[in-house]
Amino acid sequence: MVFFIFTTMIELNITDEVSRLRAVVLGRADSNGPVPALENAYDPKSAEHIKAGTYPNDIDMTREMDAVAAVFEKYNVTVYRPDVIEDYNQIFARDIAFVIDDKFIKANILEDRSKEIDALHNVMEQIDPSKIIEFPEEAHIEGGDVMPWGDYIFVGTYYGNDYPSFITARTNMNAVKHLQKLFPNKKVKSFSLRKSNTIAQDNALHLDCCFQPLGKGKAIIHKDGFLIDEEYEWLVNFFGKENCFHITKEEMYHMNSNIFSISPEVVISEKNFTRLNTWLRSEGFTVEEVPYAEISKQEGLLRCTTMPLIRE
Repeated sequence: MVFFIFTTMIELNITDEVSRLRAVVLGRADSNGPVPALENAYDPKSAEHIKAGTYPNDIDMTREMDAVAAVFEKYNVTVYRPDVIEDYNQIFARDIAFVIDDKFIKANILEDRSKEIDALHNVMEQIDPSKIIEFPEEAHIEGGDVMPWGDYIFVGTYYGNDYPSFITARTNMNAVKHLQKLFPNKKVKSFSLRKSNTIAQDNALHLDCCFQPLGKGKAIIHKDGFLIDEEYEWLVNFFGKENCFHITKEEMYHMNSNIFSISPEVVISEKNFTRLNTWLRSEGFTVEEVPYAEISKQEGLLRCTTMPLIRE
């Protein structure tokens, strides 16, 4: 007698940043390991907290991520978590992979973080293998820089010839060009971002650190995150100046643009983002507030820790 085991496949579908969320990967912080040595910091904000002795601990960060998981449960979103890798940072699920349409794209990330994708085998084994895409080695890309938006794919990058000198430059023009080849029917629009290896307030680590499209035709943006004024102006004109909530340098530092949409009307935001959350509610959004200040010490927030698989 032959027995057949049927596994429910994940039918990937991501065409924008705001449609109703049905399935998501949420990172984990329960075995983050010891505080990194200063020379091993991946970004200036982490380095700042390592030096100050305020680098976040696993207990506090796990509590914060559990609050996000509870919001997902409230909205009947299926949540996948990576397998635990002992003493390894697995918080920022968005960095390691992302979905556009029905394609699961493995990011080319920093070599020290290469194990993270292996911990998602429980997700990838439920995806049609023909839909899993790997970029060529010379095309560097991380999910925080990639935003599908209907006919567009917005991509944060850095155009300078000194790209290799910035550990904070994570997506290069080779990746932008490769995205256009993968999605010939979409318009891939790139934005050169301000980078700093040493000053967190001058560093837009990813596009979602200085820009975020929302439902209702709204967007959050920080002008100084963009190196080229014309590219910033293009975004403002695309969404309409009256629809853009401009954040300050201090608000960018605290990651105000890095919130997360469950639907066109519902967002998850950090509870201390008073000015932003007040504006969101005035525009008719439901704001689910969570504590995420400890996680933000590693220069990432809600969008960085989540990787949507299905929106409808």
